[in-house]
Amino acid sequence: MSLSVFLGIDVGTTAIKLGVIEENQLLYTNDHPIETSGNEIVKYQDANQILAVLQEGLMTIPLELRRRITKLGISTAMHSLMPEDDSGQIFIWSDLQAAGVIEQFKQVKKATAKHFYQLTGTPIHAMSPFAKLLYFQQAEKYPAELHWSGLKEVLMKYFTGETVLDYSTASATGLFDLRKKQWSHEILTYLGMHEEQLARLVDTNQTFALLPSVAELFGFSSELQVVIGASDGTLAAYASYYATGRRASLTIGTSGAVRQITTDNQLDADKQNFCYYLNGELKVSGAPSNNGGIILAWAAQQLAIDPLDFYASVPNLLMETKIGSNGLRFWPYLNGERAPYWDNEIKGGFYDLTLQHTRSDLLRSVIEGVLLNIRRLVQLVAKNEDLSVSGGFFQTPALAQLAATVFGTVCYYAPENEPIFGLYYLLEQPELVKKEQQQVFFPDSLQQAAYQHLAEHYFD
Repeated sequence: MSLSVFLGIDVGTTAIKLGVIEENQLLYTNDHPIETSGNEIVKYQDANQILAVLQEGLMTIPLELRRRITKLGISTAMHSLMPEDDSGQIFIWSDLQAAGVIEQFKQVKKATAKHFYQLTGTPIHAMSPFAKLLYFQQAEKYPAELHWSGLKEVLMKYFTGETVLDYSTASATGLFDLRKKQWSHEILTYLGMHEEQLARLVDTNQTFALLPSVAELFGFSSELQVVIGASDGTLAAYASYYATGRRASLTIGTSGAVRQITTDNQLDADKQNFCYYLNGELKVSGAPSNNGGIILAWAAQQLAIDPLDFYASVPNLLMETKIGSNGLRFWPYLNGERAPYWDNEIKGGFYDLTLQHTRSDLLRSVIEGVLLNIRRLVQLVAKNEDLSVSGGFFQTPALAQLAATVFGTVCYYAPENEPIFGLYYLLEQPELVKKEQQQVFFPDSLQQAAYQHLAEHYFD
């Protein structure tokens, strides 16, 4: 079977990534930044701006290559919600308008909240479209009969003229019945909504015809197939699994997430790990943190002597300072926190700080605090398993080595653990030659014991 010339489009929170792949080789890739508007509470993106950036990005692909593309797949960020009212505002996962309402729902309607989590696999949190819709309903911000969609629907309408959503992205809305693979009648009734107000649902491998006007604009073949694809988090996990066979993966970029490929619905009502649909056989369960590289960026800016030199200085910093940062602890919750707290109001800070502590102690404690927090998520989702790791954090080998030691697990750095490769593998199922030249980081056994001891009471 001849494989496609495949165009992957991944629209994340900060950028649109494009990748053209043929026979497992990345022929072309580019990133195009997108903007988020709002304030500390309201966070939204502009649908028209996203489409303008996408259009510009697609035009940068050489025309000869564009003409050869036979299949296009789409990955989008989770938890987006857009009122279809001509404003073009897409509220994204970090929008906190629903924080107060969803906290009250969790406290007052405990049994209902637990039941909705078990139905959907989506944690009860302000990030989810369920929470946003509950807030908008109570605040009477929009007409009751308004139609709602999100980022994936915007892109599908642009390419195909159809407002459709895949099961994977739908399963992160808090409105999707994970077992029945349909919008939950029970949850929509609770919100006073009807199924007709949401997009039609299809599986992640569903194909559509490209609009002739779009084919003409970009010089695409009129035969090009558009495949709806899945959500970015599930696809990143699948990329790792397909390429390496390892079910557990960890990404630390701006935020972080530990993910596990599974065949069943793995749910814990107390810890509220997520469990999202990928395809007919597989789910992706996991736990996200708000506080990954964003915290190191903050520390570099506020605490380092030279912010631009921060990552280059990490190896020396770790050599010059002691495990445990001379008794200084850092709670990395400067951006609220999702797992394991699911609390937008939680605050971070330094603990046990004294006059004896140095700038280097502060910087080391920030790194340790971030990793010890993520260690708890690793223990929750992928205890005693090797990890495929990806994201900007692991591009600094000293940090990757420290992560392996803090987690007490072997970490395999796999830069192709990205949604675009996940899309390609999911839709093409290519035959892969196993790569032996991955960077592998083994825990330092002596330091690991020290971190295990440190972890026991670090967040008390």
